[in-house]
This record gives sequence, structure tokens and C-alpha cells, in this order.
Amino acid sequence: METIIPVTVATLARRIRVALGQEPADVVLKGGQVVDVFTQTVRPANVAMVDGVIAGVGPFEWHATQTWDITGQFVLPGLIDAHIHVESTLLMPGELARLIVPRGTLTLIADPHEIANVMGVKGIELLIDASRDLPLDLFFMASSCVPASRWEESGAFLEAEDIQILLQRPEILGLAEMMNYPAILHGEAKVLDKVVKVWNLRRAVDGHAPLLSGRELQAYVAAGMRSDHESSQIEEARAKAELGMMIQVREGSAEHNLHDLMPLILEDRLGDWCLASDDLFPNDLVAHGHLDRLLRQLVEAGVPPARAVRHASLIPARHYGLHDRGAVAPSYRADLWVVKDLQSFTPKLVFKHGQCVAQEGRYWGQGAAKSQTWQNTINLPPLSEEHFVCRLRSTQAPVIGIIPGQIITRHEVHDIPQAQGCFQFNPAVDIQLMANIERHGQSGKLGLGFVRGFGLRRRGAMATSVGHDAHNVIVMGTDPASMLAATRALEEMGGGFVVVDGVNLAARLRLPVAGLLTDEPAHQVCEHLEELHRASSALGCPLPSPFGILSFMALSVIPELRITTHGILDVMQQRIVSI
Repeated sequence: METIIPVTVATLARRIRVALGQEPADVVLKGGQVVDVFTQTVRPANVAMVDGVIAGVGPFEWHATQTWDITGQFVLPGLIDAHIHVESTLLMPGELARLIVPRGTLTLIADPHEIANVMGVKGIELLIDASRDLPLDLFFMASSCVPASRWEESGAFLEAEDIQILLQRPEILGLAEMMNYPAILHGEAKVLDKVVKVWNLRRAVDGHAPLLSGRELQAYVAAGMRSDHESSQIEEARAKAELGMMIQVREGSAEHNLHDLMPLILEDRLGDWCLASDDLFPNDLVAHGHLDRLLRQLVEAGVPPARAVRHASLIPARHYGLHDRGAVAPSYRADLWVVKDLQSFTPKLVFKHGQCVAQEGRYWGQGAAKSQTWQNTINLPPLSEEHFVCRLRSTQAPVIGIIPGQIITRHEVHDIPQAQGCFQFNPAVDIQLMANIERHGQSGKLGLGFVRGFGLRRRGAMATSVGHDAHNVIVMGTDPASMLAATRALEEMGGGFVVVDGVNLAARLRLPVAGLLTDEPAHQVCEHLEELHRASSALGCPLPSPFGILSFMALSVIPELRITTHGILDVMQQRIVSI
């Protein structure tokens, strides 16, 4: 899909005159060095901009209405996050822009399937509307899996006809991550129809195939999947790259794949890879940065700076048909950032469409969206402590085993602490009860299961309305009273994150927009997240991002075990396992 700024004969003629030095530019960056993502070199050059587009890059003298002396500094193309869920930042787009634009990120490729699973097309439209008039371009992919699989009960459905309608919007670039790879491999017509409608328009089709290999991977790629952000192992990533998939090297709050895939990047054996954050909490954005942080890690590991920048700009731009951006070159959009050096990537200036929108880390764009009143989307069935009593069939049961730093889990079997045939919390045994409760006011189902890795050592519970991808209520705790208290607190505030100590509320974060987002400023959200982390740590939880992990416990397309409203799901076998 072409997104080049429309031009007239007059504007094109003006651009030519500026390049020839016959007419002043709007803005000139003078005395710096340009990171050339085509030749992967760095060279001295001035940069002239006019009408939001680059007119010239080179050793020539250009006059301008505004000239910035950037001697000793470096000019880079604006960064592109190739796969992100805005909802996972917990922030509305205006507040998200405040955090990432000053760090050089100027384009996002977002999959809005979180809010789509709650509100359908209206949710996608809400995010599109909230993204307008920002110094940050948000493009969206049409969500392919609403719900993610037949095991999930979402608040809405998106069929192939909905995808076709969404693709008519200029903000929609293609088909978002096709998580339901079992349906693809089984040739389910309703799922394949979504791919066909996008493929025939020559749009991008994103994949999502954790641990898939062999003939199954061949078949999945044969169905048109051209990217993947779920590679966590070297052989897995290499196999996908060899089949032509663009590997989106992911580094989020709960998912950390950059270190594991770094050997392939250093050997230049990963093909057209790029960077993606997928799911990133605002406290991590504030503390560590966005894609600029990943550039620092790449260069520190030995990746040449120009190559690292190329894969964070030009490669994703080309993949998604955004041929007007991703490079510092004539006719490209004047989305640029200037940094102190190519090691720290400390931002000095940021330009969007040729306008300076941030300087020395200070954001000059508009603020967050105004506070609004949002409808409570948490519609739970009547609950009592009895709903959280787990009666066991034997002394042993399947347990979801958390893998630190990953969202894949292990299928484990453990002796379950119990009394009179029911689960009984034992602080010496790292096993907690978990529930998935349908919250869209439809079936009212509640599924129970066990998890190991949250490490609670005292009585309490954690609950969230962010439960990928159907976003039902996920609650994990030690006993029925604590779990009920956490669930009721979550329901009363219209969604968010909750920690209860015993049965007393210890910390919370309200997410009133579909139970996923808040219109609070980022610094307040970060304060709430710190309070939640302290409260969960007080219960004994060792995880650095406990709610990031908790939110993925329900994602029914990620191996090996998940909690659903039906109970524990064996993802690989596609069956509910008995406890």
C-alpha cells in the first residue's frame, strides 16, 4: 500500500528548485552526519526539507527559513515498531506519543485485536480516532483472530467480511498476526477466507507461529504468512527466515527474544529482520526507552550502527508498503531524529513531517486525550467463594509452568497440596489456583487450573481484565476468599489490575477503556504499576512483570498450557485436560 504524500506539479517543482538551491528550504540540518541505510554507511551531509519531505542530502549548501547547526551529531530516519499492541502500553495514543516520539519512534504498526476482542470494529475505530493529529503515525493491521481460537469467549467477532471492510480504510495496511495456526493447518475455510481477501489485495499478512517447525511450518508459510514475532530460539528463527519470513525480533515487558537471537543477527543470517515490542508496559518505556534501547543493545553487542538502524526503519517500511519513509534521502518523508552519537543514541532533535516535535527529550506535541466517562465493560456472572473451590480427582494434576522472560509455558504435572479433596494453599509449595471468568455478559463460564511460578508465600490474589486475547477476567491466588475479593474489586472499578493482601485491597490500576486502557498521564500509570509491583512482591511474587505474565496465561494459541473459561487447555493437543 502506497502512503506517499500526494503532490501537485507546483509542490514537486518547488521541491526540485530547493534541491537545486534555487529556492530556500523550510528547514536545513547543517554540519551533521547521515546514517545511510541503503549503503549501510555513515557520511557527512547536510539535509534540506520542504513541505514535509526531504529535498536534498549531501555536501551542498542550502539556505532555509530555519537552520539547525548539528555539527558532530548524527541524522537517522524515524524508527518504526513493526508490531505493537497499543492496548498493552495501557495508554491512549496521545500519551503514548509523549513517551516514544522524543526517543525517535515516529511510526507504529499496531494490531488492535485486544480492543477488538472486547468491542469489535468500534474498538478499532476508537483507536484510529484517538490517533489523529499526533506527531506519530499509527497504522493498523486488520485483526485476524477475534476471538483467537474456538477455546476463547470474546465480546465480539470479526469475520472475513469485516476484514474486507476494514481494508478500505487508509490506516489499515494488511492482516494482523494469524495466531490460529491450527485452523490454517486444518484448512478451515472461514479462516483461510480472511487470508485470501488480504492476499489478493497484495497486502502484508502477519504470522504468529511459536515453535512451529517441519512440514507444519512449511504449510503455514505456504498459506501466505510473511512475518513472525514469536521466535524465541535460534533454530526456530533460522528456519522461518530461510522460508522468507521477516523475523520481528521482539523485546517487550514479558517477552525477551533479542538476546537469544543475537548470534544470528551478528552473523547476518536472519534475513530481513526488524524490531518489535509487541507488549510493553509504560514503566518500562519510561525507565529504559523504546526502540532506541534496542539499538543500544545491538550496537553494544557488535552490530554496525547503520545496519541496526536499517532494520529498525527501512526494512519494516518496505515490508508494509510504507515506501515514503525509513531513510534519510530525497523524496522520503522528513521523519528524522538527530542523536548525539551512535552508541548511546541520545536524542537531541526529532522532526515529524519536517517539523521539530521534540528537543533534548522534551515533547512538543499535543498532550493526552481529555478525560472521558467510559462504559463499564466488566459484566461478570454472580460469584461466591464456592466458584473458586477446586475439587481434585487425584493427588496430581497438570500445572502451567511459567518460563521467566517468555510467554510460552511448560506442561508440568505436580502433586497438588489439598485438604479433603480440595486445593489447599501451602506457602512452601509454589502452586497457586487460577481462574478465567467470562466477562462479556454472555456465557458466564468460569474455568479453574493451577500455575507455578508466581511464588506466593502468603494469602492473597492478583486479578486483571487484560487477559489475552478474549480479555476475560484472570485471577490467580491462594484461596477462594482472596480470589473473590480481587475479582469484585476489579469489577467495581471497570477493569484493570488488582492485588489483594488477604482479602484487603493492596494496590490497583483502573483501566476504564474496555478494561484495557486508561486516559491517565503516563507518570501516574507508572506510579500505580510500582504500587502493584510492591504489593505483589510482598505476597512473595518474584516476577519483574507479574501482570504482564498473568495477562498471557489465557492466550489459547501459545504452547503449552493455558487457562480458558473451559479449564486448562493443552494447546499442542487442542484439548481440555482434566484436573
